[in-house]
Amino acid sequence: MRLALIGQSAFGKAVLARLASDGRHDIAGVFAAPDGRRGREPLAEAADEIGIPVWQPQRMRDAECIATFQALQADLCVMAYVTDIVPLDIINAPTLGTIQYHPSLLPKHRGPSAINWACINGDTRTGLTIFWPDAGLDTGPILMQREVDIAPDDTVGSLYFNQLFPMGIDALVESVDLVEQGNAPRSPQDESQATYESWCGRAESQLDWERPAAELHNLIRGCDPQPGAWTTWQGERLSLYGSALATGVMYTEAAVPGTVLSVDDDGMVVQTGMGVIAVRRVRAGRGAKVAAAESGVRAGDVLGR
Repeated sequence: MRLALIGQSAFGKAVLARLASDGRHDIAGVFAAPDGRRGREPLAEAADEIGIPVWQPQRMRDAECIATFQALQADLCVMAYVTDIVPLDIINAPTLGTIQYHPSLLPKHRGPSAINWACINGDTRTGLTIFWPDAGLDTGPILMQREVDIAPDDTVGSLYFNQLFPMGIDALVESVDLVEQGNAPRSPQDESQATYESWCGRAESQLDWERPAAELHNLIRGCDPQPGAWTTWQGERLSLYGSALATGVMYTEAAVPGTVLSVDDDGMVVQTGMGVIAVRRVRAGRGAKVAAAESGVRAGDVLGR
């Protein structure tokens, strides 16, 4: 088939590498995100190295981008980690349509921060979906799904890089094969089970120490590595990483929620509204992540003030 690929970052790069190494398909063009402050966008760089034409529009909705895409006359479009809004003029242009990767079991956790919210909500299972995008947001018919367990201490990073990233590459390549064979399903999503969450950002990642330890643990791991669950300490933003429900440390009725009960080489232990939580690493302001014991935080400090 003649393919077009829309994507970005390491995931888009890995999908392109797999499709190109297969050698069975003609990759007519790649549409990647614009370059950032850190240099060449990974997918765009990979396309350059392979010798595939690449475009990096500011918006996929721009008329010039739409015309460029349509001129490729692709049989199938593969969307691998896309955060921009892709118009129907592009989605419907290929003769066999467009397929897209999403890191949740649709229709649950539609939206741009699906992995974050699965962890924050305390889900014990999630997965990935390959679907046929339509005019809605993550609402199109399902082609394929794969499920995974979420361990109690999984973070967004561990869940994505250890499971949903490699499984997603395999699922997209397998889906391309199913489309080529004419055997690709189009199962409608069950709207009665649909949930949607927007971006997990600064407001959503702030810690309220009055909440129970289990909820705060889920928030910290659901924001690790990005955007980083945060509190305040000595008037500065303090981001927390590597949390666990603390054992061997007693909840202290007299302590104010947010009180640091202890700090040692294993991390710092903080009082919550119900129970205690341990945190291994922190980042003050825009500084580097360091072990909690090296951060300057001391027992008796009260976070969130």
